[in-house]
Amino acid sequence: MYSAHAVRFVIATLLVISACGAHGQTTTSSDASSAQSPPSSEKPDKNAPSLGTLKDINAIGHRNVGCDKGLGNWYSLDKQVAMGRQYSQQVDHSVKLITDPVITEYVNRVAQNLVRNSDAKVPFTVKVIDDSEIEAFALPGGFFYVNSGLILAADNEAEMAGVMGHEIAHVCACHAARQMTRSNIANLASIGLIFVPGGWAVYEGAQAAMGVGVPLAFMKFSRGYEAEADFLGLEYMYKAGYDPQAFIAFFEKIEAEEKKKPGLIAKAFESHPPTPDRVAAAQKEVETVLPPRSEYVVDTSEFQEVKARLAAIENRHKVQNDKNDKDRPALRRATAENPGTDKNTGTGTNPDDDRPTLKRGDASGS
Repeated sequence: MYSAHAVRFVIATLLVISACGAHGQTTTSSDASSAQSPPSSEKPDKNAPSLGTLKDINAIGHRNVGCDKGLGNWYSLDKQVAMGRQYSQQVDHSVKLITDPVITEYVNRVAQNLVRNSDAKVPFTVKVIDDSEIEAFALPGGFFYVNSGLILAADNEAEMAGVMGHEIAHVCACHAARQMTRSNIANLASIGLIFVPGGWAVYEGAQAAMGVGVPLAFMKFSRGYEAEADFLGLEYMYKAGYDPQAFIAFFEKIEAEEKKKPGLIAKAFESHPPTPDRVAAAQKEVETVLPPRSEYVVDTSEFQEVKARLAAIENRHKVQNDKNDKDRPALRRATAENPGTDKNTGTGTNPDDDRPTLKRGDASGS
């Protein structure tokens, strides 16, 4: 089995190849590693919704947040669903899925509630991956995966819902399709190289020679798309009844944990880290766009029960791993001076010691 991050990398590479054949027109993509910034009046592409549309929480579910097919998106919803289904089959065969019905039903129910309170135009399929990385990801067309590590890292249901809302927003706004459309990879002089002997290596070499950056990881969205997903995700969790402050609290928490234990955060989060600017933008949205409520959903007993069940599964993994390590044979290297002597006890341990010896009789006694 492979980690969810490794599977995402393979799928992202396949998405690159799909994008190459979609259209002849190209545009330059934004630098995904740049600092995050809140949505502004400057649209990231032709299909981007206006800031006024993004702020209209009363229109959630009845507005276009970027999925219409056009100059900024060459992929119909049907095409996105077909691509997502194909790649989800590869995910399902490459990772270990949680099958506990209590866990899967609960996570699906929370996700579907967020989807109902979103701008989604496709149905969502939700699965839980048995992986300790703090991660969730959604493929084009609504195929959504949540790692057990994310649930275990969340202190309450609202924190988990905040991350889910962000990933659901990527699908609602068709970010994968729009990024494939605008990525500078469909260079007509290079597309044919993918289909010749040694194709992908030759293609990469040609791109490097031309100084063209090939964005292999389509899940690492540009800063404009990440800002949109933050903005929309906060709206979705708010409309579903959750406290939007939980989204901010979760990212501040994992940022603090990453400082204590480098490498804790999954690679997916490294592409859009919880920078101060990003947290400040979320806080501003909470204060200026989302009307305050007297009550919010923060936690439920079901979340804590599911978290306990996942912790038990993780503990069983650890016990099994420890048992496997214990059952492995230990090899001891004999010393050069006395290859048959135990260094600790000084006793002979040569495997030949207990063998019967044969003595040759002399000629006179034969």
